[in-house]
Amino acid sequence: MTEQAMIQGCLRRDSLSQRELYNQYSSKMLPVCYRYAGNREDAEDMLQEGFIKVFTQLHTFAGKGAFEGWIRRIMVHTCINVLKKHKKFSESLGLEYAEQNSVSEESVASMMQGRQVLECIRQLPTGYRTVLNLYAIEGYSHKEIGELLEIGDSTSRSQYTRAKTLLENVLIKKQIIKDPATELKWLAS
Repeated sequence: MTEQAMIQGCLRRDSLSQRELYNQYSSKMLPVCYRYAGNREDAEDMLQEGFIKVFTQLHTFAGKGAFEGWIRRIMVHTCINVLKKHKKFSESLGLEYAEQNSVSEESVASMMQGRQVLECIRQLPTGYRTVLNLYAIEGYSHKEIGELLEIGDSTSRSQYTRAKTLLENVLIKKQIIKDPATELKWLAS
């Protein structure tokens, strides 16, 4: 089924088209949700809520840009709304958090470096993790993040700097990286 046929079918509320859309994009969107969630169950809940929004807002897709990008944006906004709803974004901890909450040695030994970094990001406090994901991975500006999260631009910058420092410390402590300047170029400010 072509993307356009699938979209048209979903607009007609055809369950086969809806299932096809979900099957095609859910495996790509679950990792997006997982980066914002504290655990897999929360990520799956965010994913389901996001797809409900996709189906109810599909009529607003103008066909400009990639359909997958449109879905991704809905997923990111859904994740942020869930975090705000449960007041999880307000969590902000100091760098000592790295000592208390870290990835187990067994899981570190079994993961590739990319997965190790993502797992360490997932272990960050919710506020730090959210800003880091939005800025470094999704490409939002600090102004856009401020508007999304209802915080100031400077708060976004501060949260990002703290998240980056905390992440670097955890990755160095776990011996996942040795030199953040060269190994984490994508985190550059």
